[in-house]
Amino acid sequence: MNGGGTAPGPVWLAVSSSLNAFRACKRFSPSLTIAELKCKLELVVGSPASCMELELFGAEDEPLGSLDSDEALLGSYPVTDGCRLHVTDRSGARAGQFEDLSQVAKYEMAESDYDKRTESVRSFLRQRSWGRWDRQREEERQRQREQQREREAAAAAALPLGARCEVRVPGQPCRRGSVAFVGETDFKPGIWVGVRYDEPLGKHDGSVGGRRYFECPPKFGAFVRPHQVTVGDFPPEDDGLDEL
Repeated sequence: MNGGGTAPGPVWLAVSSSLNAFRACKRFSPSLTIAELKCKLELVVGSPASCMELELFGAEDEPLGSLDSDEALLGSYPVTDGCRLHVTDRSGARAGQFEDLSQVAKYEMAESDYDKRTESVRSFLRQRSWGRWDRQREEERQRQREQQREREAAAAAALPLGARCEVRVPGQPCRRGSVAFVGETDFKPGIWVGVRYDEPLGKHDGSVGGRRYFECPPKFGAFVRPHQVTVGDFPPEDDGLDEL
């Protein structure tokens, strides 16, 4: 926490686009909303702000997620110097023939020569120990990922199949059901818990992406993280409709 109340400084991001082959390195304030960021990106990539979809990638080009809330602040996402912001254009526009690098004569520089350049983005990041050159930060991120996996595994081990449970997801009402699946999935990394709800409050019938994980009626199934599930004596809630 910043006890002095000073706003965070701008971050350096590489910007790429589905319409262009080049990348630009730009500074953006974390206090920008995503809607404001899109307006600034219009001048960089040439896409209309209303037709942009934004994806964030880490310094090692690992996916960090979508910037899909126009009202959210850029700083509410895990943006750090050296990350890449990819703009996908949904206006129907197509890249021109000279955006196809296979058709354009280009100068290629050897990696050893590029390493010697002092005005490159790589040199800039290396001098400041940012991105993949920040060994301490990367080691800390790796340690946090390992701890998260250990916490998920411990929480999942306490969730036996068939157990009654309550599911609490931030911003959603509490839901009851039974544990129907615990383990890794094809659709997202990590450990997930498949829950068979008592009511049609879910998203599917226990299958996702063509793979079936458990059985339940349509809209009765959902996948949540282990820490969002509590097992116990949770009988189905009585809505009082059977009372005279």
